[in-house]
Amino acid sequence: MISALSLLLLFQLVGEALVRALALPVPGPVIGMALLFVFLALRGGASDPLRETSQKLLQHLSLLFVPAGTGIMLHLNRIADEWLALLLSIVVSTFVTLAVTALVMRCCQRREPAEDGA
Repeated sequence: MISALSLLLLFQLVGEALVRALALPVPGPVIGMALLFVFLALRGGASDPLRETSQKLLQHLSLLFVPAGTGIMLHLNRIADEWLALLLSIVVSTFVTLAVTALVMRCCQRREPAEDGA
């Protein structure tokens, strides 16, 4: 478990270092996660300890939302001042996400060969 956690934290550290070194407008953990994905794809998948550790972390994922909830409570008056812009951006981004997902699904369905019974 320690080696798997070390691997996860190493990729997060590399992502943070790249973001700071290259002044990228993306969070470091996102870059680290992409690098971990590439690493695992090249390696042929995750090892059993990494898979087990990841499952344990996912079981406690709700704890990671506590800081976000605290941040919302700390900036509640700012949210109250800009509620319309926030609501509009959430609604628009939701519809854009749905549209892009539908288009990608349609594109993927066209590429699949039709089954004989369909």
